[in-house]
Formats: sequence, structure tokens, C-alpha cells
Amino acid sequence: MRAVVQRVSRASVEVAGATVGAIGPGLMVLLGVSQDDGPKEAAWLANKIAGLRIFPDHEDKLNLSVMDTGGEVLVVSQFTLWGDCAKGRRPSFVRAAGGKKAEPLYLAFVDELRKLGLGVATGVFGAMMEVSLVNSGPVTLLVDTEKAF
Repeated sequence: MRAVVQRVSRASVEVAGATVGAIGPGLMVLLGVSQDDGPKEAAWLANKIAGLRIFPDHEDKLNLSVMDTGGEVLVVSQFTLWGDCAKGRRPSFVRAAGGKKAEPLYLAFVDELRKLGLGVATGVFGAMMEVSLVNSGPVTLLVDTEKAF
């Protein structure tokens, strides 16, 4: 699994002009699932992201996690994170999991975050979405389970 994690002051996602998910301060997570991923990756990634110390403490040092701050998380599925741009001009998505495999793992990731006590909003899996966010910092990280296992 791959995730682009952004610290935000607010974020939202719309489908067909209607807001389907919105958060205040917290994390915006774009989540990509590969063909090789399973429940182990979903659990590991949720725990890693929930515990990332990327929020400032009283001394303005990045010592707090989204759980420490009481922030929320907006999770949006994004298969294009598995796009391989090494050859040609059209990305290859052969490593991205298809919907039948990716959706349950996406939902497992969301469920793991909720089990940790986080407020989680989501987009609509497989839908054409418009994502809006205000990146705070800016702080943006790429977290990849391939580097963990």
C-alpha cells in the first residue's frame, strides 16, 4: 500500500457536486492498493500513519500525532499512486489492485484507523472525486508498505 499523507487545516471530497466527506484539522490520506497487498499491510499502514509525529507541540517541534491532537483523517482511494512512469508517456497501472481486491483493503485501512479512535471521513471508492484541502505547513509524506516488509 502507498499513501500520500498531508497535514491539513481542512479537507473535503465531493462526488457529483455533493460533499461526501469533510474534516477539520488532521490528515488527508490518498491511498493506493497494489496487487501484493493484504490485511497485514492495511493494519501496519493505519498504525504508522496514526502515530506519525508531524504536528507541532507547544515548542513548535513536530512531536505530536493526529491521535495526540484529536485531529481527523480523510481517506480517499487513489489507484494512480501505483502508476509507473518509467517508460513512455502513459503511466502503467499493472501493479495497482483491481476494485474487487482494493476496495476491501481500503475499507480495512479505514476500519483500522477507526479502531484507534480516530474520526475518519472517506470519499466514494471508484468514483470520480474532487478533493479540496489546505495543506498545513506544508507537510506531505509518502508512506509505502513495500519499504516496511
